[in-house]
Amino acid sequence: MQREVTIDNIHLHLSHPHDATGEWIGQREILQQLMACWLVVDERDLPLTPRLVGPPGIGKTALGMAGAQLRKQELYIYQCTADTRPEDLLVTPVLAESGKIAYHASPLVSAVLRGGICILDEGNRMNEKSWASLAPLFDQRRYVESIVAGITIQAHPNFRCCVTMNQDESTFEIPDYILSRLQPTLQLGFPQRQDELAILQYHLPFAAAEMLSLTVDFLQSAHELKLDYSPRDGINMLRYAMKRLAQDPKHPLSKDAAWREALEKCLGDEALDLHALAQRKRRSLGDANVPLGLGDFFFSPDDPLHPDREDEDEDEDI
Repeated sequence: MQREVTIDNIHLHLSHPHDATGEWIGQREILQQLMACWLVVDERDLPLTPRLVGPPGIGKTALGMAGAQLRKQELYIYQCTADTRPEDLLVTPVLAESGKIAYHASPLVSAVLRGGICILDEGNRMNEKSWASLAPLFDQRRYVESIVAGITIQAHPNFRCCVTMNQDESTFEIPDYILSRLQPTLQLGFPQRQDELAILQYHLPFAAAEMLSLTVDFLQSAHELKLDYSPRDGINMLRYAMKRLAQDPKHPLSKDAAWREALEKCLGDEALDLHALAQRKRRSLGDANVPLGLGDFFFSPDDPLHPDREDEDEDEDI
């Protein structure tokens, strides 16, 4: 496999592709949507670069990996951060042992040159300056310019890309001229019960059936309450619980105790009461200035037994 490319007398050392293994479970429709984005239906047609959007841990990166496996193309993954610079995204100069400058292509540029697939992971953690360097890659021009190496790099016809984006507060707002190039938006939802159980069984075939059932029940309840606990959270909980069960065979924890400890240690005390957590979340989204009293954790706001309603009724009588 060629690991060096020469462009305008500049030698580029390419990154190694990612070993894409794994199985995509459930949500077949969104996988088909991703595959449609990467199709080319005419010689004048161009592939699309979709955004894969959803909460952390829901499988956005796994979806891109599954797409690469289906297309049987090399996979490259670039992890975006707030500190990512344009040269990090494209070509980085490195001082070689000979004392000369060696140029190393990023996973993205390696995919561009090799005709592979690149996942820009957590793209909305990256600043606008870095995104601006990719603008010509994601429109009809299909190239990037490395200021550091002084070269223009044209994309291979088979190059494909997608961008995963988390829906949380620790992200940048991406400018519209970039968003218009990252279309369409593919929204991942939480899996159904049967799919979620299959995901956990796939990753943790050694987990006891009771532990799997407890975890899926918890995750499905969280999904119904619109809390962002993901299959990744369930996998981490189960891994910890199974390790605790195996730690001391002479004095084993009960499965319930191990699972509860794993829930608390992985997701925090607040996860022990999903309904109270969901109520606090709704109040914070609706009106951050409303103070929470003890009664708010046990009664809905319109419950006649809510302690604060007594004061409201007295005010109405006056």
